[in-house]
Amino acid sequence: MKFQARQARMYNQEGTSFPGKTYAKVVLEPAYEEAKAHLLAPMLAINKAHLIMLKEQGLLSKEEARQIADALQKLDIDALRKSGYTGEYGDLFFQVENQLLEQAGDIAGNLHLARSRNDMGICMYRMVLREKLLATYSTGVLLHEYLLQVAEEHIDTIMLGYTHTQQAQPTTLAHYVMAMADSLERDLRRIRSAYDNCNKSPMGAAALTTSGFTISRAHMQELLGFDEMVENSYDAISGADYLGEAMLAVQLAAINLGRSVQDFLLWCTQECNAVRVADPYVQVSSIMPQKRNPVSLEHMRSLLSSCVGTTNTVLSMMHNTPFGDIVDTEDDMQPYVWKSLSILDNMYHLLIAVITTMQINKEVLSARVKGSFATVTELADTLVRTDKLSFTTSHRIVSDVVQQAIKQKITADQITLHMVNEAAQHVIHREVVLTEAELAEALDPVHFVTIRSLPGGPSPREMMRMIETRKSTQELMHNWWQTAALRCQSALSQLDEILSTWSDNT
Repeated sequence: MKFQARQARMYNQEGTSFPGKTYAKVVLEPAYEEAKAHLLAPMLAINKAHLIMLKEQGLLSKEEARQIADALQKLDIDALRKSGYTGEYGDLFFQVENQLLEQAGDIAGNLHLARSRNDMGICMYRMVLREKLLATYSTGVLLHEYLLQVAEEHIDTIMLGYTHTQQAQPTTLAHYVMAMADSLERDLRRIRSAYDNCNKSPMGAAALTTSGFTISRAHMQELLGFDEMVENSYDAISGADYLGEAMLAVQLAAINLGRSVQDFLLWCTQECNAVRVADPYVQVSSIMPQKRNPVSLEHMRSLLSSCVGTTNTVLSMMHNTPFGDIVDTEDDMQPYVWKSLSILDNMYHLLIAVITTMQINKEVLSARVKGSFATVTELADTLVRTDKLSFTTSHRIVSDVVQQAIKQKITADQITLHMVNEAAQHVIHREVVLTEAELAEALDPVHFVTIRSLPGGPSPREMMRMIETRKSTQELMHNWWQTAALRCQSALSQLDEILSTWSDNT
């Protein structure tokens, strides 16, 4: 009796038919809103492509196809976008299907020939994902272009390079920014690879095993602008690694970008005083009038971290999912996919604005290098050349010199030949052949950078070569994006063109 009473109370609260009130509120209504925002356009495109294919395969007569086409074109898309979830239909798919039946009659039901919610759902997800991957890729290519511009402007901007968070060697801002650009280029290659594996059609797989009807999977692939099809029908509706690959690419891109953002935040401090973020991207304190808080970079750092977390959510939701139809699971998963790509795309845009307007304090950066011991690696190298010493021995001599300089509270550019000779007497029991001029040159940061002209080094000549090479790569990346985007857009735009001819000539 207790169970029956409890059940009666719950039925009274939730209703006695699908969907229950709470299930509708926490699952179906949010999924409906997401579907309206992201899935309606690909859903209609798939309906149109499937209709065209069925007619061309002779599975629908010309008149039947025309009736369904008219119904598709009479759908009130604006009303669908403005509608709210009522529970009358299970989801947006059934609502659209019902409206087609109302417009065309029972014949509209044949639009579902040789098609399932499974292959259609996966197809919609792939179409949305490829579009968002292309958008993020495009913005990343734009950021890459601006990074090359910043690097080109700062080929001669000497600065300290750090390892283990300690002053290491002189380099240039161009060298640092080019490292960012190269990292970004690899991120974009991973996003492109994710796109390639995403842009494959599952249509025709139906529920799991294809269909006994003589449909053309290849034509569906062509009509929807896919580059390939997922051939194995079981794989087509079960494989989710296309999502995982995209999320891993986005995750690594967010991590890579976040590391440089962290550096920029450090460089903004008064103690570091290396860069000044432009006024539109800083915020004053409510109590401290002197403050210029680099909030744009702070938000960038936290949002990139949230992007990593969001991609982890997707990967966690995929984990231990049975290898079968996971369309219902993907309803919950896809919003996190879209959000992660949106965050990364937005952060690319924001970094473009911040990095291209920030002022670089070249004088402070140069003075900091001169006042450090970052150049002494070259002094050790020079002793190898002038005195034919092993590098280990010259390293010991220079190490002694640095220790003496620290005790005397002098900087590297104040080291004297006498100090070097004293250290040499201690280590090799003689003075060095090194001259005053050679010593001064060895401790000069500009000389340090200039002679490091091996491939990938910071010398101005090598930086210019690398920038020009990457400009060519940048052009190739842009051309790939343009071709891929045009292919998708052209395919989808032709669907309406084909259907429009049916009303005039069936």
